[in-house]
Amino acid sequence: MFRLKTVCSIATMMLATTAASMPALAQDNLGNGTEIIMAQPTWDTGWFHTEIFKQLFTELGYSVGDVLTLDNPAFYQSVGYGDVTLWVDGWFPIHNPYQSAFEGTAEVIGPVVSGGALEGYLVDKKTAEAMDITSLEDFKRDDVKQAFDRDGDGKADLVACPPGWGCELTIEHHMNAYQLNDHLNLIKAGYAAAMADAVAAYDTGSPILFYTWTPNWTVNELVPGEDVVWIEVPEVSLPADMADLADAATREGVEGCVNDPCMLGFPANSIDAVANSDFLEKNPAVRALLENVEIPITDVYAQNAKMNAGDDDIEAHATAWIAENRELVDGWLEAAKAAQ
Repeated sequence: MFRLKTVCSIATMMLATTAASMPALAQDNLGNGTEIIMAQPTWDTGWFHTEIFKQLFTELGYSVGDVLTLDNPAFYQSVGYGDVTLWVDGWFPIHNPYQSAFEGTAEVIGPVVSGGALEGYLVDKKTAEAMDITSLEDFKRDDVKQAFDRDGDGKADLVACPPGWGCELTIEHHMNAYQLNDHLNLIKAGYAAAMADAVAAYDTGSPILFYTWTPNWTVNELVPGEDVVWIEVPEVSLPADMADLADAATREGVEGCVNDPCMLGFPANSIDAVANSDFLEKNPAVRALLENVEIPITDVYAQNAKMNAGDDDIEAHATAWIAENRELVDGWLEAAKAAQ
């Protein structure tokens, strides 16, 4: 009888201890192997923060397999159906046209990259100041065209977008709207190679004019406000299917712009997560993580520069970033655990 009571008492104590420890164990592995199907865009400048999130979800106990690389329409349709769980590369408002594909079944959370996603035209700072260049309109001046004409065709050279990129259409629209076709020569070769030539020209002291977007390695190599400046468009003019985004083409507080607010000519975007609503409802820790994490865009620039230099081990880059920001990351993870 004594033995039975003792065994029962020990069993009771073990059950009590186990029950008391269950919340802690659940928080240490709260995902419990639940699968997250992540996607990433076709542009590799977004893969770094995708990998950071993948590793953070794994730390929470979720199972994340190989990330799917999808174009925009395929992702937004898939996340709406629940075939894909999420990605962290929604660009809004420029992705607004895709919202009908996931309205009511997925939602936008963000930003997940602080600092915003910009597009526009830049000029080396030295020449911009020396020649008083503040707008694309200035490239109608003969002295400016001559300074930026590297191939001798009488036009200023502009590193633009290769055929098939969305920005190609906007730039062509600008050329027509601002009557710049007789003044600018668009370089549409491979962007990385064309920008490498532009950087080499800059290093020799030659004037350069180029289009870029953020995050991108270019603004780590040529820093706005130090090496280059964002210039403005004469007025905001967008293709017809983007006309309702005109207000987003002027932005305040753009570092290195010739004016504030800065009339970039391209809609400025927020880089947000887009996740399936049903999954978020069942996994509040995932929602909390998406709501709390903000990766500085300057860190994305720096990683993109590593890739451009040939170091393409994105997994290692993300692991190192998490280690270097461990205290901040632990705060995000604790907030996620508390939400579950």
